[in-house]
Amino acid sequence: MTEERSTKAGLTERAQHAGDGKPAAPRQRRLSAQMKRDAVLRVLRGEDLELVSRDIGTTAADLSCWRDSFLEAGAASLKTRPEDGRDRELKAMREKIGAMTMANELLEAKIERLEAGAPFRLRRSKR
Repeated sequence: MTEERSTKAGLTERAQHAGDGKPAAPRQRRLSAQMKRDAVLRVLRGEDLELVSRDIGTTAADLSCWRDSFLEAGAASLKTRPEDGRDRELKAMREKIGAMTMANELLEAKIERLEAGAPFRLRRSKR
C-alpha cells in the first residue's frame, strides 16, 4: 500500500512539475464578477490569499488586485449619500434657471440688434 501511495504522489508531483522542473502555471479562465466577489470575500474573512487563488485557478496578484479594487469601490460608495426629494427639486430648479438664462440672453441680443437699427432679415410670405 505504501508503494501505491508513493506512485500516486510521484504522478501528481510529476504532473505539477512537468517541463524543466518549474511548477505548472495556474489555469487561465474567465471568472464572473460573482466568482471574483466570492473569492475576495473569502480572503477578507481570513482565508489565505494563496490558497484561495489556487482554489479558483488564478494568480495571487490578480486576487490581490481584485481585493484592492473591491475595497476602493466600497470606500467610494460610502462617501456619497443617496438622492432624496431635495436633490431632485434642486436639479429641476437648476434646469429651469438654465432655460430662463438662455431666453434672457436671446432677448438681450434681439434688443441690441433692434436698437442698433439693424433690422432682422425679412422673410418671404409662403403664400
